[in-house]
Amino acid sequence: MKKTKPPSSIKEKASKEAVEKWLDEVGTKRRPTINDIAHLAGVSKKTVSRVINKSVQVSEETRAGVNSIIKKLNFEPDMQARGLAFRHSFLVGMIYDNPNPQYVVNFQEGVLEGLRGTDYELAVHHCDRAAPSFIEQIKRFVERQRLFGVILTPSVSEDDRLASWLHEAGRPFIRVASLQLDKPEHMLVSNDRLGGIEAGRHLAQLGHENIAFISGREGFRSSLERQSGLMEALKEFDLTLKQHLIFEGAYTLESGFSAAERMLSLRDLPTAVFVANDQMAVGVLQAIRARGLSVPDDISVVGYDDFNVAQATTPRLTTIHSPTREIGKLAVTKLLHDGNDKIEVLSETVPWLVIRDSTSTPKSHRATTIISSTTQTDQRTKL
Repeated sequence: MKKTKPPSSIKEKASKEAVEKWLDEVGTKRRPTINDIAHLAGVSKKTVSRVINKSVQVSEETRAGVNSIIKKLNFEPDMQARGLAFRHSFLVGMIYDNPNPQYVVNFQEGVLEGLRGTDYELAVHHCDRAAPSFIEQIKRFVERQRLFGVILTPSVSEDDRLASWLHEAGRPFIRVASLQLDKPEHMLVSNDRLGGIEAGRHLAQLGHENIAFISGREGFRSSLERQSGLMEALKEFDLTLKQHLIFEGAYTLESGFSAAERMLSLRDLPTAVFVANDQMAVGVLQAIRARGLSVPDDISVVGYDDFNVAQATTPRLTTIHSPTREIGKLAVTKLLHDGNDKIEVLSETVPWLVIRDSTSTPKSHRATTIISSTTQTDQRTKL
């Protein structure tokens, strides 16, 4: 008695033959469409769409069959058509107003890493937060690109007006900031105050008492948080950050050099300085060297960020490591999994101290140590 093949096997064979016929007759003339996939799989266009979008409303057997045909035909979904169906494009917006190009590059690399393997692409928008049309420019960018969602980097993230508009527009967004500014689902906190504490403790433990601070651009919460952390750490050692030792910078090398020149014009020089980012710290090192002074023998220097430049300076820079690339990756991962309780994504990162060559004990402590050592030697000689 002849065995009859199961219906599924017959259907599978017919589908395979149909695919081979399509490749022979049509495949060299044009790219396959979603209608072609539906016809060859013997399902509706809607079912193919559900498979492409990984909907749970499709059986595993149907999903496997459709995906097999998609693979054989090298079919790529029309992202513009998908965007229309979803009423948004498959673009994630990264908006920044940051004077430090290395921060932007590192953050962007992290976002791109987080997007790898997804259907989404990155759209980057630079803006001027000080411009009167700042909010309107970003609104146009979001609406024109029909963005799926938005990542706001410091200091753009600190503008509550923009966050309110995105919330009202129903657009997913993540605010990356130095402290909590919004509901946890919209935040990724970098905890810059903790970085300031680490810097302050390090300098105080080395014996520095006369410590200066060079801030970032006015209005940047990151700079205020780093200064706040420094002050908190000094208080632990019964020290204070004196007002005349606070110098304003702008997160650029040039502003660091200029701020250091003002600092070096003081009659009573500080023995150490905490600089709010590495880019300015490079300018500080240059200014100190130009005055004929030495780091760390005359003045210890601590930066913030731990970008590549920190290891390219002479001496190599002691700094606070802020995981900028990881922050970018976490931000986009959190954005894409918005509202998915099954996937847990970190909502904060913690900076840490990296000790290199630009910090040491102050001269006064070194002199005291030498005198103490000499006295002990003299006493042993007398005995």
